[in-house]
Amino acid sequence: MLQQDSNDDTEDVSLFDAEEETSNRPKKSKIRHPVASFFHLFFRVSAIVVYLLCELFSSSFIACMVTIILLLSCDFWAVKNVTGRLMVGLRWWNHIDEDGKSHWVFESRKASAQESKTVSEAESRIFWLGLIACPVLWVIFAFSALFSFRVKWLAVVIMGVVLQGANLYGYIRCKVGSRKNLTNMATSYLGKQFLKQNAGEDQTS
Repeated sequence: MLQQDSNDDTEDVSLFDAEEETSNRPKKSKIRHPVASFFHLFFRVSAIVVYLLCELFSSSFIACMVTIILLLSCDFWAVKNVTGRLMVGLRWWNHIDEDGKSHWVFESRKASAQESKTVSEAESRIFWLGLIACPVLWVIFAFSALFSFRVKWLAVVIMGVVLQGANLYGYIRCKVGSRKNLTNMATSYLGKQFLKQNAGEDQTS
């Protein structure tokens, strides 16, 4: 079922009816997609390693920059189109309708009684760890380049923040749903904390 968010032209939809067949597979902690898991980390970790060590092995800034951008681009495509779908059953993308209007679509497997059986726990940990940790490192690199006046590297670092940050944002939207759902979750959490605090104060008094 398609659910369109009227505020920001986004849709939260179910991912590939054909993939519902995987719901019959038992949930296992082992890695069921080793190739996807490898490339989920390979490109983004390689980009970070090249950024940190390239000046030690090469004096050519252009060669280092091109290598890093190629790795970041490969990572963006692989994570957006392949590893998210295989490892955690999520995917986000954009399409243009017949009226020329842009729509962002955030997909996830249909909720069912057997949904928890479709994803490997080990793959899920690998996916989210790589997805979150690497953008954080690029943000640190950005501040480091800024404060150390390494201006020529700033554009490369910003590219890393943007590309990997876009995938992080997209998959968070897939995971938690629309922006409205995210706001409701935050409001509900704050409300629960407020009630707990008031209950604690009543007991002490």
